[in-house]
Amino acid sequence: MTAHAIRLETAGAPVTVVCTDKDVTDWTVRYIGPWWNAAEVAPESVSAGPVLTAAVDEGRYADVAFGGEISAFQRVTYARAELLLDADASSGIIRAVSARPALAYQSDPGAGSLEVVGCRTEDVATATARLAREVMRGQLLRGGWAVLHASAVVAEGGRTVLTFGRKGAGKTTTALALAARTGCGLLANDRVFVRPNDRGGVDVLPWPSAAALGLGLLDALGWFEICRERLEAGEALHPTQDDRVTEALLAGRRTPLWEGGKELKVQVFPDQFPGWFGVPLATEGEAAALVFPRVEPGAVPAVEDRGRRLEDGDFMSGATEDRYPDVFALARVDGGGTKDARHEVAHRLAELPHHSVVLGHDVSANAGFLAKTIGCA
Repeated sequence: MTAHAIRLETAGAPVTVVCTDKDVTDWTVRYIGPWWNAAEVAPESVSAGPVLTAAVDEGRYADVAFGGEISAFQRVTYARAELLLDADASSGIIRAVSARPALAYQSDPGAGSLEVVGCRTEDVATATARLAREVMRGQLLRGGWAVLHASAVVAEGGRTVLTFGRKGAGKTTTALALAARTGCGLLANDRVFVRPNDRGGVDVLPWPSAAALGLGLLDALGWFEICRERLEAGEALHPTQDDRVTEALLAGRRTPLWEGGKELKVQVFPDQFPGWFGVPLATEGEAAALVFPRVEPGAVPAVEDRGRRLEDGDFMSGATEDRYPDVFALARVDGGGTKDARHEVAHRLAELPHHSVVLGHDVSANAGFLAKTIGCA
């Protein structure tokens, strides 16, 4: 069978994804390509840099999953799935098996190779894109980048607005209001890579991922009917989306859905922002301002005197990285970057304008206020 190969690269960090199933490599391009450089290459030309091999093959899945005895496995959670993990101290090879979805992994950090195999194309494709990002993250972190828990948009001249806050604070609301109403490019929905540059500033790169939008926010942005029409036409949102959200969209129900205190949200592919909603994506920028929002129903957008500053908790770290811990030894440094990198980024960001704001549910009012306050119109 013919192999397909995609080379991804950003900030000098590469990884090549190889698979005989073109649906898998196409998924990686769709998921990561809008934010990082993605180019098809000849498989036989792959000779340098990390290589991620993927396969949709039940026989190969059985070989990797059960071909060797796992006698001293650990149970770990990775991407919300339980893995049985075994690291061979003599060879350095790490093997892992997930029953649901049925996926098996083999990582050889010393050789820079990683393999994922499974029985369903969609499962393998999703895991491959995620792991490709993790291989890239490891290289970026070792190259002096750190990870901030922030949303980001890029205005003219690469000026990047970073938005901070705990879950539900309004990071996504702020970023999408600016992107949807002012023409700023959406750089990231929840996390960004940051690194001090030689100009005294902080460079910012996107963390490719699907974006989670509540039904209320989707409606406020004017995107609810767009989603509904696209779904009715046979298109699909990200497969991690709960079926109940899809049913609500198709039925025209805009009331937010909750389960166990957690809102069930619409999951948007990166390429759907420009393709469905007309929101441009940005691929890089330089930090210019920090925003600390608070969303309150019925509020008139205004500046608040809360004095919020950047905190240690605004950075990702190995201790706070519960979704993608470094179980395959792809990073081999702290999962949020070295302490020195985080310290220098924090020092430089502290010199930039800080804006603590309260926002309401009127997206246009929020966007106009933010553009005027931050100066990114």
